[in-house]
Amino acid sequence: MKKSLIFSSLVALFVSVTTIGTFQYFDTDQNKITIQHVDSTPSKNAIFTLENNGNAIPVDFNETAESVLDGVVHIKSSHLYSGNSLDYQSQNIPEPFRDFFGDQFFSPRKQHKRNYNHLKKSPTRVGSGSGVIISKEGYIVTNNHVVAEADDLEVTLHDNRTYKARVIGTDPSTDLALLQIKAKNLPTVPITDSDHVNIGQWVLAVGNPMGLNSTVTAGIVSAKGRNINILKDKYAIENFIQTDAAINPGNSGGALVDLNGGLVGINTAISSPTGVFAGYGFAVPSNIVSKVIKDLMEYGVVQRGVLGVMIRTIDGNFAKEKGIELTRGVYVDSLLENSAARKAGIEVGDIIQLVNNVEIKSSPELQGVIARYRPGEKVKIKIDRNGKEKEISVILNNREGNTTMNDKDTRAVIKVLGVKLETIDSKLAANYELDGGVKVNRIYSGKIQKYTQMREGFIITKVNGKEVKSKDQLLDMLEKKEGGVMLEGIYEEIPGEYFYAFGMS
Repeated sequence: MKKSLIFSSLVALFVSVTTIGTFQYFDTDQNKITIQHVDSTPSKNAIFTLENNGNAIPVDFNETAESVLDGVVHIKSSHLYSGNSLDYQSQNIPEPFRDFFGDQFFSPRKQHKRNYNHLKKSPTRVGSGSGVIISKEGYIVTNNHVVAEADDLEVTLHDNRTYKARVIGTDPSTDLALLQIKAKNLPTVPITDSDHVNIGQWVLAVGNPMGLNSTVTAGIVSAKGRNINILKDKYAIENFIQTDAAINPGNSGGALVDLNGGLVGINTAISSPTGVFAGYGFAVPSNIVSKVIKDLMEYGVVQRGVLGVMIRTIDGNFAKEKGIELTRGVYVDSLLENSAARKAGIEVGDIIQLVNNVEIKSSPELQGVIARYRPGEKVKIKIDRNGKEKEISVILNNREGNTTMNDKDTRAVIKVLGVKLETIDSKLAANYELDGGVKVNRIYSGKIQKYTQMREGFIITKVNGKEVKSKDQLLDMLEKKEGGVMLEGIYEEIPGEYFYAFGMS
């Protein structure tokens, strides 16, 4: 009993001494609590990931962010609203045209003359986005939707220098655009091979979301080959890299980079019920970006090869329906009449598995890979035909069904208009009882796209009421023209005459 009491007393004494000692430790130096600060994160070199070559590298966002921030810019786009809209579309000449072009084109209606002096103080819509410097000579890649309809573009670098930018070219099919500023020896973000990007690997999104400049967010690659049907272009190519790195409005055109600081994609879109980040962001793969900017630099337009096939992604249900053993790949549903695929020997029912050794699991992936090549270039396609593998070489066509590439027109007015033109042949002219005309084969970024709803295939027959018979005549008429321009013409398959107006300044 005494031993038990003595033991209990000793335990109580020990606890009391320990408590008093601990209190005195924290109560010294005028009752201030001592907090130890660690100079560096202990786990900095404890977490590793594997690079493409299989070498272990530490997950260190700090060094990657520092290497990339200087190469990502803020883009402010300004668009002047005009109460005098120039894109009236009607088969009959609308009343506003009479005031816009003046009485010299139409019968006098001076009693109804409108006053447009208030347009001198037009309201301005200002947009915000991001861009990536890809050349020390001042070339910047961004999204087409960041610069579309902009009357003024201002680029702010990470060090707060500002420049006016000009548009070199755009590609609505991939939502990409190329700008240039007058600056040299700029920091750049190197472009890496997006085919080697793996699902689950770390990536950083760098941009200017919500007006917050130079913002870095981290995440992983969530998926590849995504098609979210966000691009409205007729020939849209969606083969997005999906990431859970936070992307918000203002991030558009910014960089998605790996831990080595290499550009793997251009941040383009989010999928969200609220309009802000909800866990999913999408970027155009760098291999598509690289092809587009090279074409825009060299030609001013994108030279895009096509297979000429209608395709479907194979899944389990489709495989059962068609009696196919494979559950991955792209099924050839039909072929265009003069398609490159048909000429090379590809048949309906073939399953495309590889293109130049790149695995194809879905339709967006096939579109993305083919989009890297120009008309006239050869690709090797591995197919499965009735359970047997076969490799077929295909020489890609353009959209017209031949291998001709679009020539870069050197006349400045072509770039202002943003179109590809050709004089119609005598047979087509005779069909419509015309002495001549100019067909609009392609519409790119320019005044036609910005101010009108003209569609490709429009045949221009008159300019401001004067007949036009050839491409050169049309360009001569517009080259030194200032003020209002009205293009009159027809479509081959749509009845009636159409009028499109815009201003040349």
